Amino acid sequence: MLWIILAIIVFIVAATLLLFRLEDLSHLDRNDYPVQDATPSEANREVLGRIRELGQSSKGLRGKARLMALRKHMDGLSEGVELASELRHCDSPRGEWVLAPGCDTRRRILYIHGGAWAAGSPRSHRAITDRLSQITRAAVFAVDYRLMPENRFMDGVRDCREAYKWLLKHGPDGAEPVDFMVVAGDSAGGSHTLGLIAWIRDNGLRQADAAIAFSPSTDLTLTAPSNRNNIGTDPLLGPAFGGLSKIPLPVIWWATLAAFRVSPTSPVASPLRGDLKHLPPTLIHASDTEMLLDNARRYAARAEAAGSPVTLHTWHGMVHVWQIFVPLLPEADEAFDDIKAFLEQLESQGEAQASASA
Repeated sequence: MLWIILAIIVFIVAATLLLFRLEDLSHLDRNDYPVQDATPSEANREVLGRIRELGQSSKGLRGKARLMALRKHMDGLSEGVELASELRHCDSPRGEWVLAPGCDTRRRILYIHGGAWAAGSPRSHRAITDRLSQITRAAVFAVDYRLMPENRFMDGVRDCREAYKWLLKHGPDGAEPVDFMVVAGDSAGGSHTLGLIAWIRDNGLRQADAAIAFSPSTDLTLTAPSNRNNIGTDPLLGPAFGGLSKIPLPVIWWATLAAFRVSPTSPVASPLRGDLKHLPPTLIHASDTEMLLDNARRYAARAEAAGSPVTLHTWHGMVHVWQIFVPLLPEADEAFDDIKAFLEQLESQGEAQASASA
C-alpha cells in the first residue's frame, strides 16, 4: 500500500512540474516605482465602510446564495451617483453604451468590468464608465461578458474579443468607422484588457490606441510577493482571498485549472506570462496596500523590458479599484485626471508625428 501512495505522490509532483512550467519572475520585483506621497482623504473612511457592507452582504451565505448576494451588492455600487451620460442597452454584443453629452462617437472605449470573473456588470461600474466618457469625449461600451461559474472562463474572453471587433466598425448609432480606440478594465477586467491587446496584435487587427488597467490581475499563479504580504492591508481582497495563502500553490494551480479550464500559466489568464512586445501605450493604476500591487509592478517591468510603453502610477492606501468611488473619493478624481492627461499626451504626440510626416 505504501508504494502505491508513494507512486501517486511522485506522479502528482511530476504532472505538476510538467503542466505548470513556471518561469521565475522574481527578478521583476522592483520597489523603485514611485508612490504618491499623500495621506488618504477623509472620504476614504466612508469608502472603507462601504467595503465592510460588501462583506456583510454575503456573510453567512454559501455557494450560489453568496454569489447572488455579492452580485446584487456590486450592482448597487453606482446607485445614487448622478450620471451625466445617456445609457443605451445593446443586445448584440451584449452590453451598454455610456454617452456623455457632446461625445464623439468615432472615439470609442471598450470597458471590461471587474468582479473576479464571477460578478460585476455594466450597471455596477457606471460611475467609472460615465466619468470615462466625460473626460475623453468618447462613446464608452461596457461589455456584459459571460460570467463564471454558469459559463466558462473562455466564454467571457471570447465576448470581449467579439465586442472589440464589433466596436471597430460600429458606434452607438450603427455602422461607423472608429478614429480613436481605447481598451480599459479593472481587476479581472484589467486582466481581460491586457490579454485582449496581445490577442489583437497576434490576430492582425487594428490595435487599440491605448489601454488602461485599474489594479489588474496579471498572474493567476499567485507567486507575486504582495499576494501574501498585503493581505492585512487590503480591506477588499484580503478578507475574500487571503485564506488562499494557507493553501500550497500547486493545489491552487490545479484548482484554478479545474475551475477555469485554462492553466493559470496561460497568457489568456495570466497576461504577465505572455509575449509583451509591440503592445500599445498602457496606463496602469494600483494601490501600494493592495494584494495585486506586484501584479501591476511585474507587468510594467516586463512590458518595459520588451519595449512596450507602460506607465504605472501608484496611490498610497487606496482600496482595490478605488476609481469606482468617484465622485465621493478625491483620489478617484485624481485618477481620472491622470487618465485624461495620459490620453491627451498620446494624442498630442500622434498629431505631432502626423504633422512631421506630412
